[in-house]
Amino acid sequence: MSLLCIENGKLWDGEHFSHANVLVNEETGLVEHIGPERQRAETVFDASGAIVSAGLVDAHVHLWGVSSDRYGMQAEMACLPFGATACADAGAEKEGAQRLDCAAVRSCVFVPVEIRKNTPDLLAAEKLLCHYGSRAIGLKVYFDTTVSDVWDAAALKAVCAFAHTRGLRVMVHCSHAPVAMWELLSELGAGDILTHIYHGGENSAAEDDFASLLRAQQRGVILDSGNAGNVHTDFAMMRAGIARGVLPNTISSDITRLSAFRRGGIYGLTLCMSMFRTLDVPEDLIFRAVTSSAAAALGQADWGSLRAGARADIAVLRYGYQPYRLEDAAGNVLEDRNGYSCCLTIVNGQLLYRVL
Repeated sequence: MSLLCIENGKLWDGEHFSHANVLVNEETGLVEHIGPERQRAETVFDASGAIVSAGLVDAHVHLWGVSSDRYGMQAEMACLPFGATACADAGAEKEGAQRLDCAAVRSCVFVPVEIRKNTPDLLAAEKLLCHYGSRAIGLKVYFDTTVSDVWDAAALKAVCAFAHTRGLRVMVHCSHAPVAMWELLSELGAGDILTHIYHGGENSAAEDDFASLLRAQQRGVILDSGNAGNVHTDFAMMRAGIARGVLPNTISSDITRLSAFRRGGIYGLTLCMSMFRTLDVPEDLIFRAVTSSAAAALGQADWGSLRAGARADIAVLRYGYQPYRLEDAAGNVLEDRNGYSCCLTIVNGQLLYRVL
């Protein structure tokens, strides 16, 4: 039996922080033991000063061979360097189920619905849903006048009706929406996801002082940060929303091959977490939004948790000197000397990423 022990770390099990050592059985891929006792193992990793977390869940990515060729990047590159062991492709327009089957990370998809002349192409979406089968957990709507030929909420209403009768979620990209935030949100039900919640410009959440977002969240709509670096996030809006009490249920990267390497390879889920830490969001809320809360939003009960007897998907993160500087389209800057970085990622008991 080949055992790996991660010791002396601060443990995040998906819901709570504690202090414990984690013993992993590399042969079975399971967590053998969690507790304060020191464990015998062939490989020992000293996590002093680090957080030993349940594998992170990035609820909004774009993967190569699944999303469009313009945005898709290889699954392991999108996830492993940032502690993510599972993800959701938020725009699966290609028939890429076989690629996902071969990837190291766990995954699910949102099938996009193209809108032409304010009418959604639900037949094409149905075909993709059939291709992905149980991996398809919902539909993605680009409710965006710069991307889709859409001018009112009728198209969104039709997509929601189609999805809800099939037990599917709807994820809505809301930047450049043609209607006010309250009207958009009135079409969404509990379990549906609004991404890019801190976008700026017309029809943003700030137009009613974030009241629509707060009401929607209270009735079960999932608020996803969908940071996208500085593309769909206005930092003044982000600061104002957090001050108003609008915290995302899920923190996600919206990572693409265009954004991944422009900042020296540090852009990913860990940098998105760092942005919220910079804005004084409590650490337990940040970690919940990338583990158990993200897993629940995607309907994946066995993701985002760390417990004895379960699959060993683990991320070891450090918070310290990791400088970053981001500037949004409006010229607002968010920067810090410190941030999160990943030093170890284990998937199914296998050590797949390590920074010495």
